[in-house]
Amino acid sequence: EIAEFLLENAGILVTKAYNGKEALERFEQSETDEFDAILMDVMMPVMDGYEATKAIRALNRKDAKKIPILAMTANAFAEDRRKALIAGMNEHLTKPLEYEKLLRTLSVCCAKRLYE
Repeated sequence: EIAEFLLENAGILVTKAYNGKEALERFEQSETDEFDAILMDVMMPVMDGYEATKAIRALNRKDAKKIPILAMTANAFAEDRRKALIAGMNEHLTKPLEYEKLLRTLSVCCAKRLYE
């Protein structure tokens, strides 16, 4: 909710999913390149963020492999960062979410995607 509030106040369009399975389904049903990035809470119910990220990366669509997926977790432990990167996430953000870091990370990830 905090990330949604911060992003919407920055003028960024947000589509919200309440669990990993719903996030996967929304991405599957979207048009190619419809989303610029995905912020994934790793502790979502039904399907956690790691599982949802792996499932998105496995989809047979060109944008599934390169869309920036950012992990949001409550922990800043190296193990959490490692798990996020192994799952295919591009970055690991911790809570409390820092507004400037979130926007900076999004801008870097989205810029990289444009030049791939």
